[in-house]
Amino acid sequence: MKARVHVMLKNGVLDPQGEAVRHALGSLGFDGVQGVRQGKVIELDLAEGTTEATVRDMCEKLLANTVIESYSIELG
Repeated sequence: MKARVHVMLKNGVLDPQGEAVRHALGSLGFDGVQGVRQGKVIELDLAEGTTEATVRDMCEKLLANTVIESYSIELG
C-alpha cells in the first residue's frame, strides 16, 4: 500500500522559499504570479494493513511540524 503526505506551511506563516520562487518566476517573465506557497510531498510504501490512523500518527510525531505546518494524507 502507498500513502502520499502533503505538508504545507499554515496560513499566516511566512514562506521565504515560496517568495524566492515567486521572485524568480517574475525575473523569468512570468509576471502573473502573485504568490507562491512551497510545501513537500512524502511518499510512503507501507505494509498491507497499515491504517490511516498510523500514518496520521507518523505525521504528528515526525513528518510534519504541526505548530507551523498542516498536512493531508492520500492512501492508495
